[in-house]
Amino acid sequence: MTLSSMTGFAQEDGADDRVQWRWEARSVNGKGLDLRLRLPRGWERLDPLVRVAVQDRLKRGTISVSLDIRPIAGRSAVRINQPLLDDLIARCETFGDTPRLEALFAVHGVVESMDEDTSDLAENEDRIAAVTEGLEDVIARLAAARAEEGGRIAGVLRDHLGEIEALVEEAGQCGEASAEAIRDRLAAQLAELLRENSAPPPERLAQEVAVLAVKADVREELDRLRAHIGAARDLLREGVAIGRRLDFLCQEFNREANTLAAKASVLTLTRIGLNLKTVIDRLREQAQNLE
Repeated sequence: MTLSSMTGFAQEDGADDRVQWRWEARSVNGKGLDLRLRLPRGWERLDPLVRVAVQDRLKRGTISVSLDIRPIAGRSAVRINQPLLDDLIARCETFGDTPRLEALFAVHGVVESMDEDTSDLAENEDRIAAVTEGLEDVIARLAAARAEEGGRIAGVLRDHLGEIEALVEEAGQCGEASAEAIRDRLAAQLAELLRENSAPPPERLAQEVAVLAVKADVREELDRLRAHIGAARDLLREGVAIGRRLDFLCQEFNREANTLAAKASVLTLTRIGLNLKTVIDRLREQAQNLE
């Protein structure tokens, strides 16, 4: 399945014999699905259609959708407010005055630009159908843009998982991280500390060394990191709306890397732990862009 990002942009233009319109849709990261809609006055009837179109295609992100309606230049670009004009003429005649046409047209509100009010244009059912078709197209384009970006992110995520896997295997092959090496190193350190003092009984010494060796053993963390790598790859294959789950998995990755770094008693493991944390941070940064 295809991964989808939460970021994208699309626009769709259309026109008929009287008006031209433009749909714009853009999306950015969000915790859930948050729609922000801007429609011209008189076109509010499209609100539920926009919401259904978005919810059918998109599952997560802050989505902004806007519709711009403009009369075609030269075609009924202005209209006369006839009731207001008639009232002005009647008032002038009351005072025995013959008004000049240019003076009447200069009164605010007599000549109205169609750009100011397109609400009457929403009464034509054929126009509504055409504009609605443009809505479906712009949401489809937005979804395609998000999928294209998701494909790029998927490649980056796979690369990061490959880096994590390589570091985990390097840690697993580190001879100094084996249980035997840990026990030998701790025994040598204890012997050095107790050289000038009376040594405890061998049984007690063996118990203390065993406890410390268990605390310094990172094999369990490495096993969990391998399991997380497999789970992350399964999510990438699944592909649909995995952003939240992958983000949570990144937190688990980070927890194991922190424990490994804290347990590290040799420089090699310390370096691997720090490198793991760096790659996991990059993995999570990309995961947070996914739907």
